[in-house]
Amino acid sequence: MTTLRLATFNVENLFARWRFRDNVDPASANTKGWIVDQTRFDELGMDDKAITGAAVREIKADVLCLQEVENVDTLKKFRGQALGGRSQYPYIAGVDGNDPRLIDVAVLSKLPITRIRSHQHLMDPSSPTASLFSRDCLEVDIEVEVSETRKSTVTVFVNHFKSMIGGRNQTRGKRERQATKVMEIVEDRFGHQAPGDHPFVVCGDLNDYIEPNGDGSSGIDQLVTWDQLENVVGRLPQDEQWTHFWAGGNEYRQLDYLLPSRSLAGAAPAPDVVPEIFRNGTALRATRYKGPRFPGIGLDKPKASDHCPVIFELSID
Repeated sequence: MTTLRLATFNVENLFARWRFRDNVDPASANTKGWIVDQTRFDELGMDDKAITGAAVREIKADVLCLQEVENVDTLKKFRGQALGGRSQYPYIAGVDGNDPRLIDVAVLSKLPITRIRSHQHLMDPSSPTASLFSRDCLEVDIEVEVSETRKSTVTVFVNHFKSMIGGRNQTRGKRERQATKVMEIVEDRFGHQAPGDHPFVVCGDLNDYIEPNGDGSSGIDQLVTWDQLENVVGRLPQDEQWTHFWAGGNEYRQLDYLLPSRSLAGAAPAPDVVPEIFRNGTALRATRYKGPRFPGIGLDKPKASDHCPVIFELSID
């Protein structure tokens, strides 16, 4: 048996593009192209992505599932400049997805990636000309060495669901259809009878939260409460479950999820082991967090991300 340290992290706009019509210097573009904030059309300070890199280094994940990465080349550049190079994370998985802003999901891994499958081609049954997944449901197999003579495979399904921009209720239907399809994808891979007996993890930024009173207004309830997996963040006290702070409504919510299969969740180093939510890179305006922060964190910027990484250790047999 061995321990696999798995994390999910929305790294917020890890881009590698320049707005040349804004008179960007080509020499700077060649060396700094990956640190541009597309939404503001100006150079994003190195501090932001340096802090993002510091967060990734600090959480020490064996497998890191990412959201809001432009492409594999961008991720390789980030790996080289902020993480210490290929020796730290030799394996990368990523496929260009459906988002018009070109923000994709990806995987950085210390362990071999043996299989990659994209589901970006699936169409939305409610709108046959539209893609179902806002980015992708990226299916990635990780090879885990259990002993000198035996290896096991853990499958991660990395997601970034439809955002709540436009209204939570107005966008809920899309997330419901995405959640339903993720469950179907898992069943197609591992069977319809007891898929939770197999080693997999559904994870990512699901862009919705579970109402504490269970009033059914969430678009992800059916997935997060599925009896074939577990929302391990639910093992934490309610007021410690938040992974995202929205200043507009002063809301602290869990938008980021690690959902290991019930067999993996039950085989954690201890049945009651809890996940980690790493907040050292959180902006100062998230005042609920009273713990340590990286030097240089600002009121809003610089920061590691507007999301917090979630980490969980799994026992693989």
